[in-house]
Amino acid sequence: MKRTILIAICVIAVIFMAKEVYESNTPNRRVVVAYVTAGSDVMPDPSLMTHINYAFGHVADSFDSLIISHPERLDQIVALKEKNPRLKVLLSIGGWGSGNFSEMAADSNLRTSFIASCMEAVKRHHLDGIDIDWEYPTSSSAGISSSPDDTKNFTLLMRDLRQALGKKALLTFASVASARFVDFDAVLPYLDFVNVMSYDMAVVPRHHSALRSADDDYMTIERAVKCHIDSGVPVEKLVVGLAFYGKGTMRPQRGTDIEVFKSENALTEHWNDEGQYAYLTDSVGTVVYSFDNEKSLAEKCRFANEKQLRGAMYWEYSRNDSTHNLSRTVWDIISQSE
Repeated sequence: MKRTILIAICVIAVIFMAKEVYESNTPNRRVVVAYVTAGSDVMPDPSLMTHINYAFGHVADSFDSLIISHPERLDQIVALKEKNPRLKVLLSIGGWGSGNFSEMAADSNLRTSFIASCMEAVKRHHLDGIDIDWEYPTSSSAGISSSPDDTKNFTLLMRDLRQALGKKALLTFASVASARFVDFDAVLPYLDFVNVMSYDMAVVPRHHSALRSADDDYMTIERAVKCHIDSGVPVEKLVVGLAFYGKGTMRPQRGTDIEVFKSENALTEHWNDEGQYAYLTDSVGTVVYSFDNEKSLAEKCRFANEKQLRGAMYWEYSRNDSTHNLSRTVWDIISQSE
């Protein structure tokens, strides 16, 4: 009898272990990726995400090593895995205006040294992987150096990172909405998924992260996803980007409630049904600010589910209100598709 009970316990344990391995490694598991910044002291609720991309690390001016902004905060973020053991924490390297990628990736010795520095950080901080946010290979639009060979060298960087990380650690990157600058056919074998930066795509009176539009001359989330699919990215590797901030000629101070902002400035709120976003106008009807709220984020997450995308990511967690309503909305909708 005791032997039968022991066998049953072992079988149950094996089943649960297999379930854990499946849920952590299956390529179709839905993801919610939260960018968490080094400059904020806001601690995220780890139950509302599957992954955290810590922003940022940078390529050193010597081109051969990694610099991490506020490494002590990174350790605090990694410690959140005690509350959610399934949480994955990656170091995101780069960001707008973060340079030295071009020089590092072009030289095999510098590339090898830089990757060794990355691997040291992965080990020291108990990270689950690396996210590369090079904005953008072959482009100097962010005031960084570039070269026509950057696209080829980006592939070499990702290849070498994958080799160093092995099969279990994660490797992702942030991709411009238009899917330019990267040879996806070459780089996809090394990636777990692609975070599409489907925001900052327009200025007022348009919304910078509209879901869709009949106007063909500017980018939307729907078009950004299509650009990546047309570039060969399978839907199960596509993570749609969401914005927890708005843009406009007027904007609330960080932390200011929208209702207070409207009242103080005599603004009127409207809803754009086609683009699925909210916007504010002044007394003469001029659009002064457009933004996302729980309603618009829910619609964009439903779009991701309908398209069977891998999930959603957002920039960035500290733009939540005190009740975490934006993060909670994304989590609730994306997790429904599991």
